Amino acid sequence: MKFIFADSMDMIDPTFDFESDRAGADREMYWGDVYPHEYFSTPPYQGVLVSRGIVGDDMFPGKYPEDLMMRFRRVGARKFLRLEGKLANMDIFGDCGAFSYVDREVPPYTPEMMLDFYADGGFTHGCSVDHIIFDFLPESRGMEGGTPEARRRFDITLENAAAFLKASKAMGKSFTPLGVIQGWSPDSMAVAGQRLEKMGYTYLAIGGMVPLNSDQVHQCLQAIRKKISSRVKLHILGFAKAEQIHEFTGYGIASFDSTSPLTRAFKDAKANYYLPGKQGGLEYFTAIRVPQATENARLKRKAKEAGVDQESLVKLEQSALRELRLYDRKGGSSKRACTAVLDYNREFLWDPKKSANANEIAMGKTQLALQRTLDEKPWKQCSCRVCSEAGIDAVIFRGSNRNKRRGFHNLAVYHQHFQKYAQ
Repeated sequence: MKFIFADSMDMIDPTFDFESDRAGADREMYWGDVYPHEYFSTPPYQGVLVSRGIVGDDMFPGKYPEDLMMRFRRVGARKFLRLEGKLANMDIFGDCGAFSYVDREVPPYTPEMMLDFYADGGFTHGCSVDHIIFDFLPESRGMEGGTPEARRRFDITLENAAAFLKASKAMGKSFTPLGVIQGWSPDSMAVAGQRLEKMGYTYLAIGGMVPLNSDQVHQCLQAIRKKISSRVKLHILGFAKAEQIHEFTGYGIASFDSTSPLTRAFKDAKANYYLPGKQGGLEYFTAIRVPQATENARLKRKAKEAGVDQESLVKLEQSALRELRLYDRKGGSSKRACTAVLDYNREFLWDPKKSANANEIAMGKTQLALQRTLDEKPWKQCSCRVCSEAGIDAVIFRGSNRNKRRGFHNLAVYHQHFQKYAQ
């Protein structure tokens, strides 16, 4: 089984100065920044997935600035992602980015257009053109249920897959086409898988998994596996349950893509920092929130609406950072650091629309999570490059260069965890 990292221009400045909160001298975004596979001596994944919806084109603006989008199309995925040299054999998966056109009547790309994209980019694996189905009816049997719209998208996805497979033969043996499964129930997904295998696909990508809970994902995998042969490989697109991979090892999953170890570093309310768990799983810690007083949207709004003195906010911010660094260097105390951070947190976590009691309860929960992170010092328990170089800044929730570094750390810890179940 392979862990494929779904890239979204997730890079960091390796020369960022935490003390001054400044980028390195003469930094050029992209050119001076690094990917996780460049930052670590061992890549924390076995491949990279690039979505056309992320790269962007003249129909949909992606996350790439226009100059980088043009560079990607010009030099190809491998050179753009710097997967050369010792990384020259790493898999590069691609998909069409169906979420970017979910509201359209039909996908804006034809199978031939996507194959041109994959050929120009030098992809090793590419998904057929699908149309997302959001309905999910776990009790439906066979091809029962499903709205007319779901059925229409089901047919479009299979029609595109047939044309995609036929045209992909011109790409040669260096390219592996994946037929995408969409459906409104486990059984309809299984029927889609069966039809794709009959077309000639030997590698299938399962879409629509993101909003499903663990039990529903199990139901889908069980149904699909019953309908397809064991020689057919499975890939799970956007596997949001990556941390629970040990629960899904019995389905012959060859690969899955996910961004969750990285994005949870700054999108999750509690589980921002990973460590190997004592019982074999993963342990999670809450990052210490110290946003930039002059740039944080909530603090700027509060200063404007409530007439809060911004100089006072800056003093609270600097006090929190100072006490945290003193604590990290054994010159301070956990109590003082916790108090300084909470004094600052009150300024942006306090919700005037809620009662004082509700706010105090919320602050109490924040204090418990903060105290646990400070007391256990998880950054001292990790020897990865992020924690070795950043120290306590690895657990401070503040700006992209810290937050994505913590995401890089999570990728490294997750990859170590994943390898236990990869065989």
